[in-house]
Amino acid sequence: MKHVEYPLKPVPSETADVIVLPRLRCANIDPDPLARLVAEADADADWFKAEDVMCRMLEDAAAQLDLLQRHLSRRDFAAMGRPSRRIETVATHLGLTEVATAAGHVGQCASQKGGPALDATLARLERGFDVAVCEVWNFREM
Repeated sequence: MKHVEYPLKPVPSETADVIVLPRLRCANIDPDPLARLVAEADADADWFKAEDVMCRMLEDAAAQLDLLQRHLSRRDFAAMGRPSRRIETVATHLGLTEVATAAGHVGQCASQKGGPALDATLARLERGFDVAVCEVWNFREM
């Protein structure tokens, strides 16, 4: 079996047995919401306030991801809509565009009861969230 990597959009061909999608190495982040949060904290002269808000929002998203996993393991598709929408909202507030998009796609797959598609989309959401958390902390240190 041949291993083929495509940098952008994979196109199946007769010569490739397996198509490997590129992994997300950096998150798509809109820096404006984070910059606004930091600017508001600077105006209050309380950086820890902004850091606390970011931590609570990321913890909430992580808890919702855990909830999505539990619902998926029970195949409770109907219950997956609310946590995915909550992650989408939190991600939008923090400017985590890839995470927000993936969360919306998880909600769509759950509403369609799409087994393998839902598994893959939730895995994409988790990978995107992991990368985004690192990016947020890198942004914080700047």
